[in-house]
Amino acid sequence: MPLSQLKGLHSINKTIFMKKLPLLLFFASTMLIGCSKDDPGQPEEPTDPVENPDDDGDDDDDDEEEEAFVLQPGDTRTYMVDPAATNETVALFYHLKTISESHFVVGQQEAFRAFYNDNAGESDIKKTTGSDPGLIGLDFMFITDDNNNGEANNWFYQQEQNIIADAIEAYNRGMINHFTWHLREPYEGDAFYTSEMTEFQKANAFKSILPGGANHDYYKEKLQKVAEVVKSIKGSDGTLAPVIFRPFHEFDGDWFWWGAAYASPQDFKTVWRFTVEYLRDELEVHNILYAYAPDNSYASSSLYLQRYPGDEYVDILGMDNYGDLLPQDVSRIPIANEKLKIVSDLAEEKVKIAALTETGFFAGAGNPLPANFFSEKLYEVLTGDDVEIGFMMFWQNSANEYTVPVPGVDGDEDFLEFVEMEEPMLLEDMQDFYTLPN
Repeated sequence: MPLSQLKGLHSINKTIFMKKLPLLLFFASTMLIGCSKDDPGQPEEPTDPVENPDDDGDDDDDDEEEEAFVLQPGDTRTYMVDPAATNETVALFYHLKTISESHFVVGQQEAFRAFYNDNAGESDIKKTTGSDPGLIGLDFMFITDDNNNGEANNWFYQQEQNIIADAIEAYNRGMINHFTWHLREPYEGDAFYTSEMTEFQKANAFKSILPGGANHDYYKEKLQKVAEVVKSIKGSDGTLAPVIFRPFHEFDGDWFWWGAAYASPQDFKTVWRFTVEYLRDELEVHNILYAYAPDNSYASSSLYLQRYPGDEYVDILGMDNYGDLLPQDVSRIPIANEKLKIVSDLAEEKVKIAALTETGFFAGAGNPLPANFFSEKLYEVLTGDDVEIGFMMFWQNSANEYTVPVPGVDGDEDFLEFVEMEEPMLLEDMQDFYTLPN
């Protein structure tokens, strides 16, 4: 299928921006309508039951009697990537980890700027529920674009300023900032989808940003831009806003140039570790939580960890999952829960935060929501089998499709029932996530 038919997935091709300027604002408003592909050209998802190699089937009474681990505020830095993280960043880690035992924050990508039917104003979640989401998803894509020249009349720089403004507004409201990075390949700087790249680019792009690679300095320049922006996001009280950073997401697929088809596990780990060390140690950025998030292709903890760079380089264990939520017969909902359970168990073991970092069912004309999708099906994914996550994020709404219903459309009452359950937390349900308890 063409990309435009894959879950409403629209590629943002820089050629369109530069050669077809009259269409630029239209594409900018819709941005990406999801990331992962679920078409016949992609590796098939596992159909066998999800395996947990650590489960030996024994009921261990000793484990049941063992006192449950409780993260203490004063010990939080011990489990984080950055021991020198700002106090607000430490507090965010602590709260996301501790609430996950019984709650999770609900977020949405581009909540302040992407709307169903282009009905701007309050976030679509607030239109339906009366509350903003607890988390907003943003992207470094336009910020690090080669065409961002930092001049006031430059479209990409204008997007940078809008994104920074949204991040500051979210922080001032008490929301959480979550940044994805659709980084364009380093040779031409035009694409991030491999379907738009040459064979040479696909084979060499990721290798070229390794230390010593042909484009390593180019990659360092992009990280310098990320650092500059992250350090500029300050609240009205003058404190740096903590940022969740999710680079190289859905790395187990082949639709991005950093995917498994084009990057060996060792090369992926090397680039990830360099990314963290350069931002944290060289550029002295101390308000980031780092999120590791494959797509849904794994069926065991060993496969999930195949490209894992190590506990000292990851704060959040995530998963993106659209494919298991797409079938109208909802037949893969239990499988989605089993995969999230793997993430949840690993996060418990490693004292990390678990999350469903990107998901959604793209409802709209010709694609109705399954009955009780939010209050039963999605709820089962997020809570079944004692899954514990700190947050989940819906992808953004757009002119013709929605992952979060607005008033008067199919699923609005069901979504209200979902957010009124005990576990989901919108902004109105959140206390101060940026202060550690005494």
